[in-house]
Amino acid sequence: MKGENGIGIGVTFFLVFFGLLIIQRLLELWVARRHAVLVMAEGGYEVGQDHYKWIVGTHVVFFVGLLVEVTGRFDGYGAGFPLWFGLFILAQLLRYWAIFSLGRYWNTRIIVAPRMEHIRRGPYRFIPHPNYVAVVTELIVIPMMFGAYFTAVAATIINAMVLRRRIRVEEMALREVER
Repeated sequence: MKGENGIGIGVTFFLVFFGLLIIQRLLELWVARRHAVLVMAEGGYEVGQDHYKWIVGTHVVFFVGLLVEVTGRFDGYGAGFPLWFGLFILAQLLRYWAIFSLGRYWNTRIIVAPRMEHIRRGPYRFIPHPNYVAVVTELIVIPMMFGAYFTAVAATIINAMVLRRRIRVEEMALREVER
């Protein structure tokens, strides 16, 4: 169904949704920067800087791919939209539960601080990297909501390769914290 300006309601919904995702990510980067300043002031230091550019690149490619694939050929919501949207909401709940559980130690970078505790509350009681579970879920379900199957597959494969390195570096940092 098209509106007066010729843009379909589905595409309009996607563009609003996409815009909100971008705002969410920018706010998270702002929070991460604030947290980094706080933890660095406590004597913290970053580890694994070499792979951070690949994480950023993965997310940029994801968002560009999603935008291009959906707006380039939008022909309705993806099969099972309610299921995918429900999983998206669950991923958001898990993401923010993880973020709030880590408090000022949550970051998009890996920052180690003296006397930093290994967090074992919230979702960390059940799974070691809940934020990554949320991100992996998002990279699959967001494209699936809009029928962007290529983006779902490509982003998942790229992210798996990047997370393999990221989790290894993070685990080493966590072991350092526990000493």
